[in-house]
This record gives sequence, C-alpha cells and structure tokens, in this order.
Amino acid sequence: MARVPFRLAHLTDPHIGPLPRPRRRDLLGKRATGYLNWRRGRHLVHDMATLDHIVADLRAQAPDHVAMTGDIANLGLPAEFQLARKWLETLGDPRSVSFVPGNHDAYVRGSLPDLAASFAPWTSGDAPEEALYPFLRVRGDVAVIGLSSAVPTPLFIASGRLGRPQLARAEAMLADCARAGLVRVVLLHHPPQLEPASLARGLIDARDFAEVIRRQGAELILHGHNHCASVRHFVGPAGRIPVVGAPSASARGSSRNGAAYHLFEISGRLGDHRISGVSRGVRAAGAVGALGPLSF
Repeated sequence: MARVPFRLAHLTDPHIGPLPRPRRRDLLGKRATGYLNWRRGRHLVHDMATLDHIVADLRAQAPDHVAMTGDIANLGLPAEFQLARKWLETLGDPRSVSFVPGNHDAYVRGSLPDLAASFAPWTSGDAPEEALYPFLRVRGDVAVIGLSSAVPTPLFIASGRLGRPQLARAEAMLADCARAGLVRVVLLHHPPQLEPASLARGLIDARDFAEVIRRQGAELILHGHNHCASVRHFVGPAGRIPVVGAPSASARGSSRNGAAYHLFEISGRLGDHRISGVSRGVRAAGAVGALGPLSF
C-alpha cells in the first residue's frame, strides 16, 4: 500500500505587528532608522488581517509540518518577540513547526539572547546539540534541516551569513541523512543565489553553501527575504535541486507578490521520492485559495 505523502507548508516574512511602543533607549543606532521606516510606510505593507486569513487557510490544509523562514519581527525588540511567539503558537505545536530567523529578527546584537530564548521550542533539534544551528528534525522519511543566516549588520545592510562552523555541521547532517535514506529539506532566510546581487541584501557565503550542496545534495531548499515567489536550482550529486522562495505571508495586495504560502507534498524515500508544490494566497477576489502549481 502506498504511503500517504508528507505535507509541508512554508511561509515567511510575516513582520508581525503592530509594533510595540519602543522605549527611548531601544531606539539607538540601527533601530532608530528602522523605526522611522516602519512609521513612514512599512506598517502599511504588512497587514495582520491578511496574515490571519493566510494562517486560517494553512491550518485548514492540515499540513504535517510547517516551516517559517524568518523575519517574524521588525526591529528585534524583546516585546516584539513575545508577540511573535504567541503568533507562532497559532501555527501548531512546536514539534510540528520549525523556525529559522531572519535579518529583522537579529536586527542588532542585543536582539540575539531574547531571540534564542523566545523561539527555542521551534528551533530545537531532535537530539541535543552544542550549537543552536543547524538543527535537525526527522519527521517520517523527511529530514528538516534549519540554518540561520541571521546576523546583526550595520545601518542599511540586510545581508546574511552562515559561517564555516555552521556549514561544516550542516554538511555532516546532510551526509548522515542521505545514508539514512531521508528526503532532506533545508531552511534558511536569505536566498542562496549565486549570480551577482546586492551585497547589502544577499547571502555573503552563498558560494560556500552551494559547494556543500554540490557535494552532499539536498532535495528541497526553502527561503524567504525577497518577499516574492521564486524558483531557482542548485546542482547536486543526483541532479537539479529546487530552491524555492515564498512571498511575505502578510503583504497587502493580490499580485504575484501578494500574501501567499507554499504547500508541498513529499512522497517516497531518498532516491525514489517525488516532490510537488502549490502556491496558496490572496486571489483577486480577496479570498485565500490556490494560485497554481510550483514548477520545479
């Protein structure tokens, strides 16, 4: 008897609001500019009512697991993390929801302790690890590997970095999961594109990440950050690997980059597996529904 496909939902960049009123001492350095950007118009881009509709539709699809790839906050304030944590709980039990942070979550160095503590239930791997990232969660025949590209950056910079220690651990995880016959899904916030991109927004060590994937492979790579739907490919030992980005889950509008999430079906074990995906989001009439298949 054929096994029931594993259903994985991916959403990203919700930028949870409203922004809690910051204290004066919170608005030093980079946060001051970010706060002005929020007040001047960014808060109009991200609509929490739209996000509620996206989450309701996601839950109605009853996925086996949910991947959330960062930018859950805006300025990395402790009060934001508490609000965002309550929202993350609406997606499901932490064992069925995996989270990796984005640049707005690690907005400044002072954000990091609260970020780690607030979302530990969603970033804990199946086995205790010395380092927080990468984490590994095995669900049936699927291995979810979460990487953090979120690092504090200077003013006007939104780039990410994985770093050699994390990449080395990720390579070992990918190899171990392949030997176990698991279908490997990698999560990170920044798009790992190799073509020339803005150094202010890209993944600084994308080529190092691509080399790890070239050597060890993966079956699906999911990311956010760009607030748009995209499908690219890496080359691995067994062929092309889809690298799929999703729009912001709270973006106003019903265009290609309006609020949406992706729903994947993964069947079989490594070497005899199949992955398909559809996009679900805000349609022209304002309701959330199927937008069409994802072409890999």
